[in-house]
Amino acid sequence: MSQTPLPRQPELNLGTLGHVDNGKSTLVQSLTGVWTPRHSEELRRGITIKVGYADAAFYKCPNCSGPGCYCVKGKCPNCDGNAEFLRAVSFVDCPGHHSLMITMLSGAALMDGALLVLAANARCPQPQDREHLAATEIVGINKVVVVQNKIDIVTRDRAVESYKEIRAFTKGTKIEDAPIIPVSAAHSTNIDLLVKTVEERIPTPKRDPAKPPKMFVVRSFDVNKPGTPYNKILGGVIGGTIVEGEFSVGDEIEIVPGIHTEKGGKSSYEPLTTTITSLQAGGRQVENARCGGLVGVGTLLDPSLTKADGLVGDVIGEPGHLPPLWRTLPLDVTLFDKVVGTEDQVKVEKIKFHEPLVTNVNTSVSAGVVTSIKDSVIEIDLRRPVCAQPDERVSISRRVGEGWRLIGYGIIKK
Repeated sequence: MSQTPLPRQPELNLGTLGHVDNGKSTLVQSLTGVWTPRHSEELRRGITIKVGYADAAFYKCPNCSGPGCYCVKGKCPNCDGNAEFLRAVSFVDCPGHHSLMITMLSGAALMDGALLVLAANARCPQPQDREHLAATEIVGINKVVVVQNKIDIVTRDRAVESYKEIRAFTKGTKIEDAPIIPVSAAHSTNIDLLVKTVEERIPTPKRDPAKPPKMFVVRSFDVNKPGTPYNKILGGVIGGTIVEGEFSVGDEIEIVPGIHTEKGGKSSYEPLTTTITSLQAGGRQVENARCGGLVGVGTLLDPSLTKADGLVGDVIGEPGHLPPLWRTLPLDVTLFDKVVGTEDQVKVEKIKFHEPLVTNVNTSVSAGVVTSIKDSVIEIDLRRPVCAQPDERVSISRRVGEGWRLIGYGIIKK
């Protein structure tokens, strides 16, 4: 899933968060050489619409000192000597536009750490800066580096003022002590210092390869070009992150909730089973794929099932070893005081009986209606079931104005 093969499979998922105009995709391009918005509408509008992804390798030159010894290429830009490989990283580039907050929450579920990208030329915080910061706390992202971008287009006085705004914005949050790194993503200025800070502040999480494998799906594709002969058609491809265990070529897998069916006038979902035919990680074909990074899984599925992100939000694992499937979702709810993604900070009212809500759990998005309320515990009848463990956190959004806004979170009750 990368244009340039890496020395090793990625072991860390690093997200980019922040308002739509803060330069997240430009920063990822500066680090990876890849422009993550690839969809035609993204290119036309100049914004990220889908969750983007790109891989990078971090290096350190043994002959140089200071931040300048860190780089993203095997050759040191200072002395032209060979730099030592540190680790491979997958970047998860999330949309910053308010109308795409639901998509952003799906991407956040994949992150081991994040870069909160803020623009020095704009007043901080912008509405989606607040919303994205709240999202990090909901999904449990506590390893964050703040990036003060666009320092090349502001005066020194404005850069200092922007720094003070950022400190005030993060005060009292879980990231109030996060380092703030000034950069110009457009000119790749201070990228070395940013890499050094990520290496020091965002470690690779400990994984247990012995656990039954589990993967969250964030993209799915039909890779066959129009007119491909029937005997050369490839099976559907699924992209996502392995969060537990390892997968190997030849493994039988189950995909849930699977495909929607109608039987006897009743709506239901049927799990899919298939075999892994190929694995791609770090821009190369591999026989085994482990936790961390973004992985492409080739299968024997009919590509009509995977085209146009048809399986986004599903969970993949060994048959019979996946978490429960919830059609009615019981949640112990915590609401924010205010709707964080609006300019005027609207007060969050209590959830109402029969109110429509949107939930995000891992990479799954599902709409539903509240069918029960008892104190802080609600039940939501979902249109599309979700596969999740009890005690997992679920983001909750309601319709506010013209869009769905984040209003709190819930813990799945056993």
